Amino acid sequence: MDMKIIIDTIWVLMTAKLVFFMNLGFAMVESGFARAKNCVNILSKNFIVFAVSSMGFLLLGWGLMFGDGNPLIGLKGLLFLSGADNSPATGQAYQGVYSAISWTGVPLYAKFFFQLVFAGTAATIVSGAVAERIKYVSFIVFSFVMSMIIYPVVGHWVWGGGWLAHKGMFDFAGSTVVHSVGGWAALAGVLLLGPRFGKYSNGVMNPIPGHNLSIATLGTFVLWFGWFGFNPGSTMTADPIAISHVAVTTNTAAAAAILSSTLVSWLFLGKPDLGMTLNGCLAGLVAITAGCAFVTIGASIVIGLIAGILVVFAVIAFDKLKIDDPVGALSVHLVNGVFGTIAVGLFAVDKLTGTATGNGLFYGGGTKLLMAQLIAVASVAAYTFIISLISWFIIKLTMGLRVSLHEEIEGLDIGEHGNAAYPEFLSRKPTYSFLGFKER
Repeated sequence: MDMKIIIDTIWVLMTAKLVFFMNLGFAMVESGFARAKNCVNILSKNFIVFAVSSMGFLLLGWGLMFGDGNPLIGLKGLLFLSGADNSPATGQAYQGVYSAISWTGVPLYAKFFFQLVFAGTAATIVSGAVAERIKYVSFIVFSFVMSMIIYPVVGHWVWGGGWLAHKGMFDFAGSTVVHSVGGWAALAGVLLLGPRFGKYSNGVMNPIPGHNLSIATLGTFVLWFGWFGFNPGSTMTADPIAISHVAVTTNTAAAAAILSSTLVSWLFLGKPDLGMTLNGCLAGLVAITAGCAFVTIGASIVIGLIAGILVVFAVIAFDKLKIDDPVGALSVHLVNGVFGTIAVGLFAVDKLTGTATGNGLFYGGGTKLLMAQLIAVASVAAYTFIISLISWFIIKLTMGLRVSLHEEIEGLDIGEHGNAAYPEFLSRKPTYSFLGFKER
């Protein structure tokens, strides 16, 4: 076998494993931002969601995303990787951006595994936003829908040679395909679920702090680390110049967003809130994901600074709208997924590490590219939100969506799983009476 194929395959699989490792980061961030009584439930959802995504994407998702078909969906070789390898190849054939690279030797299974971990990430985003009140089985069913139908169709439009790709839309590593898709799906679920008990009362927002910011901080470090697989790995080839550039833009945006989110929370909330700082890091990473290969280092700083500001005000805005998101997933993934997609149209350059994208507005011209990005934002929002809302509604009618009030107050760990993350603190297990709280 040619050495180039071997090196590229190792690179793709190695970065895919880094993205898989991000599942741990999501589990830690979400459980840390949730209350102790729901910790087991959060961990269990984050663990099982990748198994669900693996089966759903293998069964149908890959075929819809990359099978031969039309500009809307793949139609051939739909089930279990059957049919010819119609997946994107590496380099120029993969994203159309690396004009000097046209190698197509990475095996099908390597490309499948790389795309699988992205599908799993999109499904995992939903978990945090609907935390602390959703039925476990309902979340599992929706995760199947997400990995088999919702994510793959959008992926086909952008990465599978679909209609958005033909319009010239660029999303290098998934600000739209992964993050905004996860965000729109989560928003639909949150709106049907409603806020947690006690979150909003008498027109007042009552803070519900997470139980372990140490775990949330560790999780954010894991996600930051995993993003060096998420973005550089999306080259699908071990091109030294490209992966180096992508790594630096990725890190720079995260660093800038950390600083801006910390400063803004300090100025507007009175204290440098750690939760805002952590979500600021993730917001910068989400925002740079679409354009990490297409923008300069200087532009990545600007993108990160804006993302850090956006995430703070988005968290505040969602609370004012009484849209309850326990972990800030909507502010991180939806708001900054949209912003990151638009930022490509503003900051992309013509010649950068071998890329060829069409100028962003801030580099002279680029109206066509910006319009393509805006069309992508609108179309993905409409499709994902509508299909997700219908899916959530069917689940609500058939099996129910939300746990009982008794179970929510007692904690989903006991009600859904029959155990607890911290049993030593439950020697007198709490229960709920409509006359008030009591212990038994």
